Amino acid sequence: RETPSASLGKDRADTVIIGGGCVGVSLAYHLAKAGLKDVVLLEKSELTAGSTWHAAGLTTYFHPGINLKKIHSYSIKLYEKLEEETGQVVGFHQPGSIRIASTPTRVDEFKYQMTRAGWHPTEQYLITPEKVQELFPLLKMDTVLAGLYNPGDGHIDPYSLTMALAAGARKYGAQLNYPIQVTNLNSRSDGTWDVETPLGTIRAKRIVNAAGFWAREIGKMIGLQHPLIPVHHQYVVTSTIPEVKALKTELPVIRDLEGSYYLRQERDGLLFGPYESEEKMKLQDSWVTNGVPPGFGKELFESDLDRIMEHIEAAMEMVPVLKNADIVNTIAGPITYSPDILPMVGPHQGVRNYWVAIGFGYGIIHAGGIGKYLSDWILEGEPPFDLIEVDPNRYGKWTTTEYTAAKARESYGFNNIVGYPKEERFAGRPTERTSGLYDLLKSKCSMGFHAGWEQPHWFYKPGDETGYKPSFRRTNWFDPVGREYKQVMEKVGVIDLSPFGKFKIKGTDSVKLLDHLFANVVPKVGSTNISHMLTPRGKVYAELTVSQLYPGEFMLVTGSGSELHDLRWIEEEVTRGGYKVEIENVTDEMGVLGVAGPYARQILQKLTSEDLSDGSFKFLQSRHLKLSNIALTAIRISYTGELGWELYHRKEDSIALYSAIMEAGQKEGIDNFGTYALNALRLEKGFRAWGAEMNCDTNPLEAGLEYFIKLNKPADFTGKQALKQIKEKGLKRRLVYLTLETDNVDPEGNESVWHNGKVIGNTTSGTFSYSAQQSLAFAYVPTELSNVGQKLEVELLGKNYPATIIQEPLVLTEPTRMRLQRKGESPKI
Repeated sequence: RETPSASLGKDRADTVIIGGGCVGVSLAYHLAKAGLKDVVLLEKSELTAGSTWHAAGLTTYFHPGINLKKIHSYSIKLYEKLEEETGQVVGFHQPGSIRIASTPTRVDEFKYQMTRAGWHPTEQYLITPEKVQELFPLLKMDTVLAGLYNPGDGHIDPYSLTMALAAGARKYGAQLNYPIQVTNLNSRSDGTWDVETPLGTIRAKRIVNAAGFWAREIGKMIGLQHPLIPVHHQYVVTSTIPEVKALKTELPVIRDLEGSYYLRQERDGLLFGPYESEEKMKLQDSWVTNGVPPGFGKELFESDLDRIMEHIEAAMEMVPVLKNADIVNTIAGPITYSPDILPMVGPHQGVRNYWVAIGFGYGIIHAGGIGKYLSDWILEGEPPFDLIEVDPNRYGKWTTTEYTAAKARESYGFNNIVGYPKEERFAGRPTERTSGLYDLLKSKCSMGFHAGWEQPHWFYKPGDETGYKPSFRRTNWFDPVGREYKQVMEKVGVIDLSPFGKFKIKGTDSVKLLDHLFANVVPKVGSTNISHMLTPRGKVYAELTVSQLYPGEFMLVTGSGSELHDLRWIEEEVTRGGYKVEIENVTDEMGVLGVAGPYARQILQKLTSEDLSDGSFKFLQSRHLKLSNIALTAIRISYTGELGWELYHRKEDSIALYSAIMEAGQKEGIDNFGTYALNALRLEKGFRAWGAEMNCDTNPLEAGLEYFIKLNKPADFTGKQALKQIKEKGLKRRLVYLTLETDNVDPEGNESVWHNGKVIGNTTSGTFSYSAQQSLAFAYVPTELSNVGQKLEVELLGKNYPATIIQEPLVLTEPTRMRLQRKGESPKI
């Protein structure tokens, strides 16, 4: 038992953590263990109050994502040795776990997950029904087709875990103070915070909101609306079951995905928890509108077995011994959900030195790994690996309360849904963040969701099978995307690129700032280039296009998912270096149209008196002009690699501009294309994508980005020294370009690459090449296996397909073809 220490003890701290659940306590433990002095945790009632104390405590190595596997893995390894380190019993059971497949689609999903896990150290096996039965003899096997087995999985007692982390945190010098409520937060001009409590004020260098379902209240103190909502989750515990008691070893945890529940042994009985459908599940939305009831700490909700009855019946069907068991306890408690179920972890854009670790739907398995991840980031100034999927800045002004509620319902109900590639989820859409063309295009295409925006993935023609038809194999969009590919290569296509993140930067220090932020040179007035922001360790934090529109005035463009992720990094640099600049985020005000293909110039020329000829408007130039009397900024650049322009204009002009271009291109057979065709086009040209070929896990040299990295420029850009060392040491792996001999399946990225019976690397993205009529992928492999002609294999849906490293690109870009033509050579297209 803990004895509360309700005194502040000090009035200054390096880091103040608000919230004493397993996540906050884990962060205190990791910061203190890493040697940070003056770590103070404040908890308003007692440690574990809120969601931690009543959690079912499941721990698993499995995660469908990529780097979140590392978080799970670290947590389990930490929990295994915590008792020895702190002297506190943690009640950790590791009987393994099995996910059950009872449909052929589910078996495909398991195969898909196996290739994504193969290049990670985590143990994961696809097992036969016989093996499933051997491990879990109480299962009715009629519907079981396969199991996905993770040895080392299990469950831990959340209260004991938190107390062990707390003991460790104190041992290393952190202060854990409670019951002390934070009543207000005031930011000071030097970036520090005054944290106000009934017992006085602490001044902190940084604060971390780890307040669980009180996180919204903490956010409101500083004017932020965190998109979080508490959901009701129930689990049921049975009395002793003779067949369970008779077992020699503890049963593995099972997850019956079609029944949508987890089930594990609890002493000599069973415990199981369902995830009911979005129609039946219950939100505690009154807490969002009226706040959490002041005294709520270790309370529970009223249980409601009717709501989960179909899942109870499914569990009795699958594990027949449940039919005769008595329910002795039903736990119904609040768990905090973000719209997409993933937590929000890291520094928050727009507020200095305010960090969050909130929105954990699975706080127990995430606590250890996230504590370490955040601690490393705080101490080293950059994340230890890429986890943009949990970046709090993936949300913005468009994440309203209504959106959050609709998405939380869907995410909860979809807990055990099949995880397809290119997955779309439709609740809460569209948000208020739609492009000027949305209403015009929405019935003509299949839309994808990108950071609140709707963007066309592919367009319909008569005779197409329309709508969203997800699959692990080629599906209804395969032929239409080929048609759009041909449209751009042979005629001309138009694409809505409005979701791009767009910033304007100007001021006396703008050139100096960009020279320090980016590894490329600063483009001249009227020019554009591709530039990368690197971390101090030389990883690729971001890729942007940079244009100098007027002397000292720049436009920066990034991908939709990186908008606030990149803006935060730039703003932090401005503050740190004291640069005199103004930054304006114009993402929502500005529309962007891409026009690409052999007839692009011919069509746009009809709409302007400006000379668009190659001699006058060169590749990578930008200028202000009028098209059909609409003022815009045109940049001669296209991610298709074909002749093309990106047209940046006021959002309210989008329809007029689009209509004028479509009208002018009638004779040339102009048409729309979407992002799927764009992806095929960029991969054939060998263009890299941020978030796939490069991110905070990769350096630009191994990613083949040397052309954009100017190590000899005078400015000491962030990451320059680290890159020089990386170059000196030599690369251990390289990005290579592969063609694959497949059948009805194409690579997506994150699949295992094999050589001589061993996994040696991973793909980063892939597509079907409509020009070569075969699959194409980028992959990271060891340097010694990176030569052109090297034979490898790529694992797709349980089968290894032959792959060959080829010279990139498969198709030359239009500017390169023109250059060769002028020299009298015949370029390959």
